[in-house]
Amino acid sequence: MSLILGIDYGGSFIKAGAVECDTGQLVGELASVATPPGASLAGSKLAVQNLAARFPDCVGPVGLAFPSVVRHGVTHTAAHISPEWIDVDAVKWLSEALGRPGYVLNDADAAGLAEIRIGAGQGERGKVMMVTFGTGIGTALFLDGKLWPNTELGHLHVGAEEAEVQASARTRAQQDLDWPTWCARVNTVLLEYHRLLWPDLFIVGGGVSERWEEFQGLITPTLQVVPARLRQSAGVVGAALYAREQSVK
Repeated sequence: MSLILGIDYGGSFIKAGAVECDTGQLVGELASVATPPGASLAGSKLAVQNLAARFPDCVGPVGLAFPSVVRHGVTHTAAHISPEWIDVDAVKWLSEALGRPGYVLNDADAAGLAEIRIGAGQGERGKVMMVTFGTGIGTALFLDGKLWPNTELGHLHVGAEEAEVQASARTRAQQDLDWPTWCARVNTVLLEYHRLLWPDLFIVGGGVSERWEEFQGLITPTLQVVPARLRQSAGVVGAALYAREQSVK
């Protein structure tokens, strides 16, 4: 069995898991640590080292799903993390922190990759859009299974504010929004994405996807929207799959 470690860096927690990449299945339970205060470089290094030590059977490459625009391994934005991360060679940082090859991609892209490979988007043709609701809103866009990376449409202004300011899961919690109020905002965001991009399918992910059954009936019925099949493990699985794909190139 070939196990690869996937790490998903979130605004509140950093999760990790062992993934059997021939099948894309998570092996065992996820482990997590609190995201360090300010998401600093030094604190993040200790956190990923802590997590990696919990998976001694994962000795090969490591994948990291990270909340930033990632181009050629370099992180270019820092919306919910320390500005120290801007223009950091994150691939080098991860590889040196863990002493083995590391590969880094945008966190929503990682979740979308997992859903396209083995989840709710498997076998779907045309345009598929992954939308993750968490600390912010992440997006990943696929055409016939091929990723267009770093779309970052959570920062698109929908009306007077960015989409994620209005409708992230963090906003729902901070403002204590009930499901109908929050879903009205989500619908406004999804309808704007649809107006601009016309995806054939939306996949809703992030922590809120664990509660899909509580709000699915409030989503605009004219849109085709399904929950992420991998739920909160999508980022971990996608990071591991990406690491494996990159390591064999």
